[in-house]
Amino acid sequence: MVQRVPDALVPTDHPPSHLRPVEAVLFDFHGTLAQVEDPLTWVVAAAAACGAVLDRGRATILADRLLTAGRAGGPLPHRVPPHLAEHWADRDLYAHSHRAAYTGLASTVQTDVEGLADALYERLLTSDGWLPYPDTEPTLRKLHDAGIKIGVVSNIGFDIRPHFASWGLDELVDAYALSFEVGRTKPDPAIFLRACGMLGVDPERTLMVGDTPADAGAVRAGCAALVLPAAEPGRTNGLGATLALAGCP
Repeated sequence: MVQRVPDALVPTDHPPSHLRPVEAVLFDFHGTLAQVEDPLTWVVAAAAACGAVLDRGRATILADRLLTAGRAGGPLPHRVPPHLAEHWADRDLYAHSHRAAYTGLASTVQTDVEGLADALYERLLTSDGWLPYPDTEPTLRKLHDAGIKIGVVSNIGFDIRPHFASWGLDELVDAYALSFEVGRTKPDPAIFLRACGMLGVDPERTLMVGDTPADAGAVRAGCAALVLPAAEPGRTNGLGATLALAGCP
């Protein structure tokens, strides 16, 4: 079920967001446009890159332990070791901290697969490690064809442009406001304002679409916001509701 940010979160000196003409739509990346591959596939593929073959039982146990330790795009870690605390705090602001945080967390899990922590991280950096949602391409294409500008706003520590190019979606995105490049993270209004500036649109005519309260922070920048429910890889997540709010037939 699609959930919309309550009108109470929209600045009261503006008309209801669904009545504003929408000239641009900003999208979150992870959990909105794409999802990381399932944990078992992630671990098996990374081990294979290290020259190791894992049976299903061993891979399942290892995947569970790695998820508990903390996976980029997955649940928050059960515990962040003190020596990783600074990198963890800065993970979405600096590429080196993002890598150090997640490879460091993976390294806390004992395994006899040499180089596995780095191989697990490398899966993030390739489009093979992600799955766009089924309604991502049709939604972006309809917005693009309707002349509505599209931006991607993400708290992330690496460049996701190659992923969109690999999926054939790069021509549909007009701008990327990535936290490690912008120096701001959601829900800071600055990152949403930066995205609007890149697109040359007024925040009051912009819709932000995401899946977390941090994405709803866009209302503080003057944007409307749509918060979608969580969805597993390969399943629709209600992204198509964007089209109605943007006035697309």
